[in-house]
Amino acid sequence: MVTVSLPTPVQPEFDTTIHRRKTRPVPVGTVTIGGGHPVVVQSMINEDTLDVDGSVAGIRRLHEIGCEIVRVTVPSMAHAKALADIKQKLESTYQRVPLVADVHHNGMKIALEVAKHVDKVRINPGLYVFEKPDAQREGYSDQEFADIGDKIRETLEPLVVSLRDQGKSMRIGVNHGSLSERMLFTYGDTPEGMVQSALEFIKICESLDFRNLVVSMKASRVPVMLAAYRLMVKRMDELGMDYPLHLGVTEAGDGEYGRIKSTAGIATLLADGIGDTIRVSLTEAPEKEIPVCYSILQALGLRKTMVEYVACPSCGRTLFNLEDVLHEVREATKHLTGLDIAVMGCIVNGPGEMADADYGYVGKQAGYIALYRGREEIKRVPEADGVQELINLIKADGRWVDP
Repeated sequence: MVTVSLPTPVQPEFDTTIHRRKTRPVPVGTVTIGGGHPVVVQSMINEDTLDVDGSVAGIRRLHEIGCEIVRVTVPSMAHAKALADIKQKLESTYQRVPLVADVHHNGMKIALEVAKHVDKVRINPGLYVFEKPDAQREGYSDQEFADIGDKIRETLEPLVVSLRDQGKSMRIGVNHGSLSERMLFTYGDTPEGMVQSALEFIKICESLDFRNLVVSMKASRVPVMLAAYRLMVKRMDELGMDYPLHLGVTEAGDGEYGRIKSTAGIATLLADGIGDTIRVSLTEAPEKEIPVCYSILQALGLRKTMVEYVACPSCGRTLFNLEDVLHEVREATKHLTGLDIAVMGCIVNGPGEMADADYGYVGKQAGYIALYRGREEIKRVPEADGVQELINLIKADGRWVDP
């Protein structure tokens, strides 16, 4: 009897596409969050809202570099009224920009005023109806819990009705560090407490037939943030809710670690299909946040807003100064969008690693550069002419635009 060895079945390829959670579309001025629309980039000005000219300039700076929704803070009625002037001046001197306003601490009157002037109001459930901490308290009875729930509804209802009737939106923005005392006693300082806090507000909104809602579950520690968002998605799925999510690691800090921390939280969830709008919260000028947002989205293939550079880390086989050349190529082409450009130091891994690139710049022999279009080698040129010849090749293909 002859035994025939059959070849091992080839496993299907892994799906390299991120499949985003299906959410309802929520309008924020001229932008839509969720509903299959591209992930939206947000930030927040740090100017005092009473400074109308400064606020207009800050909003404009952010919008001009790609921030699609801008948030402002309104700690008082005077700040809320100043938003009318900010909005008018923006539209008369620049253009309409989707605006969100933060409202905290028993802010119903402020919220009602600000709802006239912005496209979305952000409230924090832990602060909207502020409960004065009681050092002697040991817990809440069912009746006490329900009574505060009734007070929240009474305070929230006028804002919900105003936003609903104007076709505007609300973000229910839960923060791990500002859960209400009632939630802390009932659920502890946990993701469950964060989720229950959000659900309480969502259910009030739904009872008033208002569903233009975006939800956030921010924390300053990445593991807590991840757990809270994942639990929120689980609960919403169980309840048949499809609200879009605003992602962020709050108070991430500054510098390299602030960027890494934000990316660890935001990108992890986006890779799982969770998230419809993002903000990277850095202790730096707000303009510094926008490139990080776009880099996260680009790296995950969710948005393509700049050139994607593929470059090897360099080794003993490298035939030119890879770091310098990559810098030269980037400076010459960084204004282009929608292209993949590979800069590879040698022939060993070059063609294979850059197979998906539109153009390749490869060191094949000392003093010469091989230029590729896709997998095809087009020509070899002296190293000194490499960057200009790459530009010429892109121009010849009709894919060049002047800076």
